Amino acid sequence: AVLAYSVVANNDKVGLILFSDRVEKYIPPKKGRGHMLRIIREMIDFSPVSKGTSMNDPLRFLSNVIRKRCTAFILSDFMAPPFDEALRIASGKHDLVALNISDRREKEMPDVGFVCIADPETGTEKWIDTSSAKIRNEYSSRWRDHDSRISASFRSCGVDMAMINTGDDYIRPLISLFKHR
Repeated sequence: AVLAYSVVANNDKVGLILFSDRVEKYIPPKKGRGHMLRIIREMIDFSPVSKGTSMNDPLRFLSNVIRKRCTAFILSDFMAPPFDEALRIASGKHDLVALNISDRREKEMPDVGFVCIADPETGTEKWIDTSSAKIRNEYSSRWRDHDSRISASFRSCGVDMAMINTGDDYIRPLISLFKHR
């Protein structure tokens, strides 16, 4: 909503692509406050059909549907299969900005004994003993590896990125990103 408002306040067009493992909703770019409010309403009311995650189809869709060079903000946790090739193609055609949204509590596993975790995409459940320091360290290490891989991928494709934590103020990372750009 903040990005859409900023774009409209600058008298530019704003559009929206909502995706899971495929493009689920597309609203072509237009100018105006009414259009911005429609986009915000669509984001609030949106319920995805698919539970999967993939960046490949949405990035290809962006490259194919938007003909003129644009600035596209991608908001995601980027927990998806590799998408480097689609990112490279899209970033060659458009000015991409990645906003990596995450929660600090996702990155560290607390010591609370046995817990049942579920994969929201597959529904697979597994019991984990969180009292094991080895398991907690491995879990944290995988998150750090994921963050490093994603950052390296964006850097290699010339895509600017900001990390935004759900419990923190999002304005500071955005201001820092825009000053950098």
